[in-house]
Amino acid sequence: MALTKYNYNSFDVTPVASATMAFNSGANGLTTMSAGAMTLIKTVTASSSSTISFVHGTSDVVLDGTYPIYLFKFFNIHPATNNQDFTFNGSDDDSSHSYDVTKTTTAFDAFHKEDGGNQGLRYRDGEDIAQGTGFQTLNLDGGVGNNNDDNLNGELHLFNPSSTTFVKHFMATTTHGYNASPAFCMNSFVAGYFNTTADITAIQFKFASGNIDAGTFKLYGIKDS
Repeated sequence: MALTKYNYNSFDVTPVASATMAFNSGANGLTTMSAGAMTLIKTVTASSSSTISFVHGTSDVVLDGTYPIYLFKFFNIHPATNNQDFTFNGSDDDSSHSYDVTKTTTAFDAFHKEDGGNQGLRYRDGEDIAQGTGFQTLNLDGGVGNNNDDNLNGELHLFNPSSTTFVKHFMATTTHGYNASPAFCMNSFVAGYFNTTADITAIQFKFASGNIDAGTFKLYGIKDS
């Protein structure tokens, strides 16, 4: 196998802010390129937290027209209280952030038991919302357990939250284990829209009861493709 040895003088590696390096077809071999389409905005670590909130303009959070799509990712979300639903809501109130925006949603899930004895794909009409203001459940069957091996992971996309013309759509996917006998894995899918033309300026996550014992939340902005 032949190896090619490059003269270090043939590379221009002058650093540029907010840029990375890539190969080009020029004589110097390298060029700068802009950062990727997905930008990390904020990371929040829960520790016996009653709620986790991302509020535009607070603690370096951006949730406006800077990006057309925002992505929330949550990892190892563990409740302090056993068998609790993990929920979210939005706010269009710039002052009090009451998290009570009217929304319509749809929900379905897939499950598979550990012993392979049962599995299914189901529409969950008891978990959807029809023009309601309450928090939307993101795990659709069986609460998240507080055993040491229980947790929930997932993501939530929010589209164009700063629009004052259209409703604001969102889509969420989560996975968690449920401690039935036998235990089973749940994969939940929720989609819907905040039925308002006011801008959504904050998103909040919480369990239906009790604190978020532990977990990591990340907010990303996604540029136009």
